[in-house]
Amino acid sequence: MRFPAGRVSAALRSKMIEPQDCGDGDEHEATPQTVPTLPSMPRERVPLQKSSVCSRSYFMVVMVFFHVYIINVIALLFYVHYNNTPGDVLASPSREAVSGGSDHHKPHESHQQQSGSESGFQRDIYLPRLEGIRVGHVQKVSLMPGKTHEMRTLSLKPLLFEIPGFLSEEECRVVVQLAQLKGLMESQVMVPEGQEELTEQLNLSSEEIFNLLDLNQDGQLQLQEALYSLQILTHSRVLDGIWLTPENLREIYVGLKADPDGNGLLSLEEFRLLGSDAFQRFLQQRGVKSSQLVRNSRHTWLYQGQGSHQVLQDLKKRVTRLTRLPSALVDLSEPLQVVRYGQGGHYHAHHDSGPVYPETVCTHTRLAANASTPFETSCRYITVLFYLNSVEEGGETAFPVADNRTYEEVSLIQNNVDLMDTRKNCDKSNLRVKPVKGTAVFWYNYLSDGQGWVGEQDEYSLHGGCVVTRGTKWVANNWINIDPDYQRQARYQQLVSLQEGEGAEDGDEPDEDGPPSQVTDAHQEL
Repeated sequence: MRFPAGRVSAALRSKMIEPQDCGDGDEHEATPQTVPTLPSMPRERVPLQKSSVCSRSYFMVVMVFFHVYIINVIALLFYVHYNNTPGDVLASPSREAVSGGSDHHKPHESHQQQSGSESGFQRDIYLPRLEGIRVGHVQKVSLMPGKTHEMRTLSLKPLLFEIPGFLSEEECRVVVQLAQLKGLMESQVMVPEGQEELTEQLNLSSEEIFNLLDLNQDGQLQLQEALYSLQILTHSRVLDGIWLTPENLREIYVGLKADPDGNGLLSLEEFRLLGSDAFQRFLQQRGVKSSQLVRNSRHTWLYQGQGSHQVLQDLKKRVTRLTRLPSALVDLSEPLQVVRYGQGGHYHAHHDSGPVYPETVCTHTRLAANASTPFETSCRYITVLFYLNSVEEGGETAFPVADNRTYEEVSLIQNNVDLMDTRKNCDKSNLRVKPVKGTAVFWYNYLSDGQGWVGEQDEYSLHGGCVVTRGTKWVANNWINIDPDYQRQARYQQLVSLQEGEGAEDGDEPDEDGPPSQVTDAHQEL
């Protein structure tokens, strides 16, 4: 039977679009369903091919940027490595003459100077600084061939480390015997010369000074404020080598009749009656006990350069490896100081270094400083303290404010408790290090300026020696002197280099009798 063509095509179309069940229909009926899908295959492949081309280009761009990033990271690591690795010597600064500009260039200013600049020396050295990580952290350090020492972090403020077994028993014995052979002198801390001129240069009236020292602005000076005022005006809690406490300051008040009503307070009228030398005159008349001295000990200096005892030279090399500083900086620092504290010996809390202001220069670089600068202070970047014997009782090294959250000078005296008085309040210090023979402790007296040089004074480095209640205490100090002003340090290095060259031509021998002329044996208490 024949059907019209139009009916056949209509029937086929209806058959193609009619929904089919999975289980119904035969093989012949399923065939038309696959026919419409065949034309769609080429249309789907075209965008896929275009997408693959875009993905390939994007991948190439990403890989190029990734390799450039990796190369930059590697280059940065090499730069940091070679700039933080200490050399054997401090690179010789440019010998071009320094212009008549300011002598107090900041470290970041010198860092930006070009080699041909006439305003100063180009920065060519950066000071490495050890990491404390956390209190109690132990790290291995190699200080001598074939031996490894353990270095433990004692505090982060200041950054303080302890190294047991730094010296052998034999080395400790040799250092003590060399000091005895050299001869020890009484240790005394005097007010630096020129401090008397400071108040004159302030050009302030008695009323203005009184108002500045009256911290709580109640119109009267308490004992605590009076001590603080003395520290501001003289840069010291020391008066003619005497440690001033609230008790002996009250005694001075009574002796001078400066406090008629006896309430321990000074009014403006009473303050005006006191002359600038009133304290000195009273103390000279009354006399001084050894227990009232800021420091009660004996000491000497031992030269560590060429020609000195091998133990002393080895000790200096070990310090250089420990601090990772250029050997030139260590060589030009102070000689080894050896100190003996007998029973009752002590040293009140102090800073080994002082802050450097525009009107202050470092003691060791004063030859390279402006001659008109009137005041100087010790600039000891690092202190390395060695215990040469184990003390029977007492004699700890105390850090009153170690790891405190804040530091305030006035807060050191609270409720008549003076944290700086190591004779009475050593047990109230945040940290005390027991002297053990052969152990070394070292800390930074300055912070970093963030650019590889010396920054501000670390006020948390305040420390002192507790009273030796039984036995004898022997210690030694290595101080590494670095001027926070890079330009002065560079000029000093240049001057020393020139002097050494002239001395070598003349055949001069090094002076082994004591510290060089630029070294003082007096701490600067601030």
